[in-house]
Amino acid sequence: MHKYIQKKYLLMLILIALFLLVACSNSNDKEPNEADEPNKSEEVNTPNDAEEESEIKVDSDMGEVTVPANPEKILASYNEDTLIALGEKPVAKWAIGESVQDYLEQELADVDTIEWTLPLEAVLSIEPDLIILDHVLDNYEGSYDDYAAIAPTYVLSEEEVSDWQVRIQKIGKLIGKEDEAAEALTDYEEKVNQAKEGLKELLGDESVAMMWVIGGKYFLFEKNRHSANMIYNELGVTVPGLVEELGQGESAWNPISLEKLSEIDADHLIILGNKDDEGIEALDNSNVWNNTAVVQNNQVYFIEDESNWTNSGLVASKQTIDMFVDLFK
Repeated sequence: MHKYIQKKYLLMLILIALFLLVACSNSNDKEPNEADEPNKSEEVNTPNDAEEESEIKVDSDMGEVTVPANPEKILASYNEDTLIALGEKPVAKWAIGESVQDYLEQELADVDTIEWTLPLEAVLSIEPDLIILDHVLDNYEGSYDDYAAIAPTYVLSEEEVSDWQVRIQKIGKLIGKEDEAAEALTDYEEKVNQAKEGLKELLGDESVAMMWVIGGKYFLFEKNRHSANMIYNELGVTVPGLVEELGQGESAWNPISLEKLSEIDADHLIILGNKDDEGIEALDNSNVWNNTAVVQNNQVYFIEDESNWTNSGLVASKQTIDMFVDLFK
């Protein structure tokens, strides 16, 4: 009996040892505890994540284009207004010879010019990391492929070129500033509403015409021409009969004759241009012109810098609203 107890006791020890051995083995197979795990709140960037953060793909008239997500050196000739509205300074600014967009000079005085045809050598020298072109590519010295070989290149559609509010949203997306674009448009809408209310008191139903005089020629703004589109269609200013007669402006802006201009029936007329221009001198010497109601009533206003009035963009529109309202205070 004593031997039996000893054997039974020995068997129990062996079973306990086996149990402990299995328990240790299972413990080693368990998942690591929280202290051993990486912090799940911290994102681990894979190479693909880094690539997604540095580049975005956008659709354009030229097909899908991969552009840098946060470009630092942007060339957007003649679209500098939009960049400024988004808090960006272009790497170079549009120019025709010595002429620049004067209304932007407060922000761009220290930016080098680039000729409006975008010479390839000049584009190469400034080393942009994003190029934005208008849809009429024939205006440029190089082809799309030429510019795309220098830097990622996006071509604005006809709608984006013709409607600055569409354009600012697109460029905002291109350069990672969609929120800034949305905020800018909201602020602009508030400005328009305030100006519209003020003009109801200042003008009521009185009509206003705008004309650019340059090189002895008279360019009367049609309802959809440059700043007139905003003044008539957003601010709700009454359109004179002669302007209505002109209809919608075509891409080419044709001058109007002095004889036809003498039929002006506007209550107010804004003339843009240098007072020394031969066209304004001809008006001063025209008896027919001087007998029109707008002249007789002393309701002709002269503005020498036409640049914001003949451009479309957030900055141009805001400047024009301020100048327009101030004329009638």
